[in-house]
Amino acid sequence: MTTLIYTHEDCLEHRPGPHHPESPERLRALLAALEAPQFSKAQWRDAPLGTREQVRMVHTADYVASVEAMAPMEGYQLLDAGDTIMSPGTLQAVMRCVGAACAAVDAVVAEEARNAFCATRPCGHHAEADRAMGFCVYNQAAIAAMHARQAHGLRRIAVVDFDVHHGNGTQHAFWSDPELFYGSSHQSPFYPGTGARQESGVAHNIVNVPLSMACDSPTFRTRITQELLPPLRRFEPELLIISAGIDAHFKDPLGGLSLTDDDFHWITTELMKVADATAKGRIVSILEGGYSLQALASASAAHVRALMHA
Repeated sequence: MTTLIYTHEDCLEHRPGPHHPESPERLRALLAALEAPQFSKAQWRDAPLGTREQVRMVHTADYVASVEAMAPMEGYQLLDAGDTIMSPGTLQAVMRCVGAACAAVDAVVAEEARNAFCATRPCGHHAEADRAMGFCVYNQAAIAAMHARQAHGLRRIAVVDFDVHHGNGTQHAFWSDPELFYGSSHQSPFYPGTGARQESGVAHNIVNVPLSMACDSPTFRTRITQELLPPLRRFEPELLIISAGIDAHFKDPLGGLSLTDDDFHWITTELMKVADATAKGRIVSILEGGYSLQALASASAAHVRALMHA
């Protein structure tokens, strides 16, 4: 079975402004990298539109209604106090993100593929149940986990997040459920200010690995091997979802870590070993951050190469 890649041209129509780092060029650069001959065996699928019901598995009805009401016909609409901005194409784009994540879950559970990568934008892991935050409108990783439960009856679901920023929204969505696991490596101190080691959830189902600025490859790999992988293995997930942020790369202009393409390949391979042991290999990976076009392209390619070697 090959790797599925979900994407849609609607994800290019989220346009938060000419100087915003979360630009359509991010996705264009990534897709261009995945058109290389080495990815010819991957199977591409159009991301369907998600549904309001899927979104409301994580987000409140009032928040969903407010996002829909605020979607502009022209110009821009600020969703938070900072940098989460809607354009006329944003609502359609975020619903493609949700649809891709849920369709990817459906496909791997149905054994149409062992794993899938959602090449979609905008990112989602900062989005809280009732508010947008940090470029994120809806939290597609958390929605995918809840969809796996509602649609397929899976119970033990893990999200592992290696974005340079802590995924506060996913952590909060998983905090009170011992059958949901959230593991994150991230720069600390850094935005959004969450993700301390002592934030461990209702049943130690939250594992945070805060990394100091300029953390290099050997330190990253040691910390992941010693602190994140053992509790993930003990959790024994039935499905593993990856929040694949590339902004921990040393070339990223918004981050301060020093990871390389090989590190993204390495952690993907290590996570695949866990999925092979407990989840029938089932992985759904979802693009999060990454703001150097060159690094986003090369490190995402390394990530997908690892997935394809299942």
